[in-house]
Amino acid sequence: MARPEAEMLKDGGAHPVGEGAFQALQALMMLAEPDRAAQLYEELGAAQRERLLKEAAQAPKEERQRLAEVMRQARDFSGAARMLDGCGAEALVAELYVQGGQYVDAAEAYLRAGQVERAAAAFERGGALERALEAYRGLGAREQMAQCLVRLGRPYEAALLYRELGQAHAEVEALGSVPAGDPRHLESVLRMCTLLDGAGFTRRALALLADTMRGSEAARADPALAAEKARLLRRMGMDAEAEAVIARLPASASAPEANGYGYLKAIPIFGELSLEDMKDLYRVARQVLIPAGAVLLEKGSQGVGLFVLLEGTVEVFSGSEPEARRLNTLGPGAYLGEISLVQDAPVSAQVKARTAVRALRITRAGFQHYLDTHEAAALRIFRLFTQNLAARVRALSV
Repeated sequence: MARPEAEMLKDGGAHPVGEGAFQALQALMMLAEPDRAAQLYEELGAAQRERLLKEAAQAPKEERQRLAEVMRQARDFSGAARMLDGCGAEALVAELYVQGGQYVDAAEAYLRAGQVERAAAAFERGGALERALEAYRGLGAREQMAQCLVRLGRPYEAALLYRELGQAHAEVEALGSVPAGDPRHLESVLRMCTLLDGAGFTRRALALLADTMRGSEAARADPALAAEKARLLRRMGMDAEAEAVIARLPASASAPEANGYGYLKAIPIFGELSLEDMKDLYRVARQVLIPAGAVLLEKGSQGVGLFVLLEGTVEVFSGSEPEARRLNTLGPGAYLGEISLVQDAPVSAQVKARTAVRALRITRAGFQHYLDTHEAAALRIFRLFTQNLAARVRALSV
């Protein structure tokens, strides 16, 4: 008659590797010898371990928990997690799956445990990016959503999220990943130019635009890109080059922003306004005609609000004295006095109309009323104003 396994094991008998492995492990656990049980488990082949798992799945909860501890000691973390499935220890199951490198299974366990944030991170780590995106969306974690979108090859959507978050550098990086074949590529380039210029990197924006136009016939024929190139050239004081770019545009495209809405929308501090808020702001603006030779802004005086040039050119001087240096010449698309909208400070230069000028004007009083009645827009404007101001300070310090 065969001796009971518990007695054989107690006497140091051979480990019964093969059939009945679960019974042998049970015997060792009854003898409180987890080390020998773990050693026996380690000696089993993969097929034997799989059979053991199926056999043990019907065992009482307490036995499965003890066996899971043996498996954990033998470093079969995934097996231990499976053994604990249904025992009400989902957080522990998830951690064991993580140790076993099975991140998607870990994520599912975290979800069952109600730990959605950890589940999202585990899905992302396991490459289940759509599931991770779904979980992050439920959490409202926009930065993590944006990271997933970039990894999923959806950089334009990521850029929109970074724009909402006010993370201009991350938005630029995401937009830079929009491929040339994407229908939103040129729009992405324009947005990158606006961001770079607003941060004080006008030369870099111009180089990006020139490279884009050099590599694409569609880009060279795009009037919006040409107008942006002319604007950047004027910002760099290269008026002749800017006029040459405008001269090459078709007559129908030479003044694409006749009503000024697009120019107003492109100003960096308005970059996060919703469509309705942007339309409301546009309705605050009034078109004004300024004769040649008239002074728009006087150095040292209080700012009078924002001017957005639609037609004509103005010159920027270091002061009002006859020998004052000419600092710049600006044309359609340029804007002046935006700082006076949010900060009561004296004007730092004199601006004089070189030709007759048509412009949009938003007064400080009109803008203040707009802020008072558009709370969400006000928060976005002040945040971007602060970021752009900080970027200018950094650029000046360099």
